[in-house]
Amino acid sequence: MVKDMSKKIKIVTFGVFDYFHYGHLKLFEQCKQYGNYLIVGVQDDAEILKRKPNHHIFYNTNQRIEIIKNLRLVDEVFVSKQVELDISKIDFDVLALGEDQNHDGFIFAIEWCNKNNKKIVYLKRTQGISSTLIKENLGKK
Repeated sequence: MVKDMSKKIKIVTFGVFDYFHYGHLKLFEQCKQYGNYLIVGVQDDAEILKRKPNHHIFYNTNQRIEIIKNLRLVDEVFVSKQVELDISKIDFDVLALGEDQNHDGFIFAIEWCNKNNKKIVYLKRTQGISSTLIKENLGKK
């Protein structure tokens, strides 16, 4: 938890943030418990499609960036190509990971943080909401 608010403590988190929802907002609120300057990496469309070629992207990268940067909780937003490449280019103190962020890029980022004295926090999902559930419900209409 953040104790001394006079020092800027930068926390970074990564995500797609398509179908932006209440769970994403709660994620950002949790992040602010560990830092007072929130940096959000929004994954680029092309990178999403590399990992999931059949994925339907609802909002493009620029639209998702615009949504995120207009939230009061967020201080800085950038386009994330690959977390394993981006992690060493960001000035931050704390890496915040969601429970489902466990692919190879995040494993590399965790190792990088451990080697470079960066704190890592694991955040809980908001029960009852996810982008997958939203997509499934929209498919039922």
